Amino acid sequence: MTLPSFWKMNRKKRINSANREKSGQSNDIPQHILVTNLESNLKILRNITGNSSDIIIRRLMIEAIHRQGAIVYLDGLVNTDIISESLMESLIHEKSVMNEYSKANLLQIIQEKIITVGDIKTVRQLDELFHHLLSGEAIILIDGFDTALSASTRGGEIRQVQEPSTELTVRGPRDGFTESIRTNTALVRRRIKNPNLWLESMKIGKVTKTDVNIMYIHGIADEAVVSEVRNRLKKIDIDSILESGYIEQFIEDKTFTIFPTIYHSERPDVIAANILEGRVAIFVDGTPFVMVAPALFIQFFQAAEDYYSRSDISTAIRFLRVIVFFISLIGPATYVAVTTFHQEMIPTLLVITITAQREAVPFPAIIEAIIMEVTFEILREAGLRLPRPIGQAVSIVGALVIGQAAVQAGLVSPAMVIVVSITAIASFATPSFAIAISARLIRFIIMLLAAVLGFYGVMIGLIWMAIHLCSLRSFGVPYMSPVAPLIRKNLLDTVIRAPIWLMKERPRLISQKNMNRVGRAQYPPEINKGEKNED
Repeated sequence: MTLPSFWKMNRKKRINSANREKSGQSNDIPQHILVTNLESNLKILRNITGNSSDIIIRRLMIEAIHRQGAIVYLDGLVNTDIISESLMESLIHEKSVMNEYSKANLLQIIQEKIITVGDIKTVRQLDELFHHLLSGEAIILIDGFDTALSASTRGGEIRQVQEPSTELTVRGPRDGFTESIRTNTALVRRRIKNPNLWLESMKIGKVTKTDVNIMYIHGIADEAVVSEVRNRLKKIDIDSILESGYIEQFIEDKTFTIFPTIYHSERPDVIAANILEGRVAIFVDGTPFVMVAPALFIQFFQAAEDYYSRSDISTAIRFLRVIVFFISLIGPATYVAVTTFHQEMIPTLLVITITAQREAVPFPAIIEAIIMEVTFEILREAGLRLPRPIGQAVSIVGALVIGQAAVQAGLVSPAMVIVVSITAIASFATPSFAIAISARLIRFIIMLLAAVLGFYGVMIGLIWMAIHLCSLRSFGVPYMSPVAPLIRKNLLDTVIRAPIWLMKERPRLISQKNMNRVGRAQYPPEINKGEKNED
């Protein structure tokens, strides 16, 4: 075969494949209906699944109508007790209602009067049949009928609800999301018992057919935001969705930014609170992390227990988080700028001490900082990927041993080890990992600017970051609101956390209607108490 003919054949194959995709044809599951012969239907099922050993076909004889039948299910995704007790027993032994049997209404009789499973559907298309089968439902086939019944028998082994490991709190609920999407939506509904809490379902992924749900409160959430979320999800065209991170990369407003524009959490109380503010939650089957949109920058510094404690305590802790974030952002850069360009800003005794420590160090301050920062990042990543007992030992012991050895070898100064250690600890104090890793990356850019321009470089880096943050949007909502643009009424839940009774309205740019969330009779408590005493 000559080379030009090889390329022509490949081009023809690509064109044919594109035409099949445009016409909606799939070479995975034939787009035809079931037949009336039971053996032919079972043969089709075996051929399409490659005779897989986890596809269980349980044949049975329905004595009352003298017909062969079969129950097909996927081992590991079903509750076998439901199949044996509610399906097999009913079909084999139930005879009282079979006197009404006729071929025209047999499936209706089985569906309405024999099978006691909650949700039963009729299926004729093969692709629909396989969707129900691979979702953990049992398929009932009866000889002589080209229609099957799909019974809800979902079960199998799933992780139980337990405390989330990434968002620990001192005070608050202890339950967290699991990998089951229905368990996750139920955990939110348990907190918001309102019929206006709407849930929309869709499937994303041409191969995986992953269940994705969006949840919001009708009448509180902005319809434009809900519609935008729905449209962005429907436009996703990919083979597989294995985690919510896949979807996040498709629906975020801006791809090339270090900062996260979609919030995620594995705490039901956090998701419920965001839904009550007018946001939209996105649930993905197979992951305990639920996404929330729109997201604001200040939202990543708020923790669940901020709202369970007194306002003065929560405000102090939030101030601490913001300070810690800036320490993790500009800590090493400040040291590099001061020791390289602005020694006059340091007290004389401290300058003498630092100079004495750096006398035997062969590298400039920026090289010291980069070596130590990269070393800490390697230790942090190694501690995260290794088994938990080993990882903790590697990260702690490795940091101590390497830091001490580097100082004794004269590669870095003790002051640099202290600065980098404080910076590393500060990065762990941020509630959200997504915003903490953003600071870790920007830290290197600001360090390089500080090495070139000193404090001017640090300020240029911070100004650039502020401009970039103000330019970001999350589903059309300004990322830095309510600071930019300034919305005074919403400033009560930013760096400060005002008393709950004082936060009268929902975030203005998040929710466009039903803004009031606190009744006037509830605040302030001292005034209410005085009014009652006067009466």
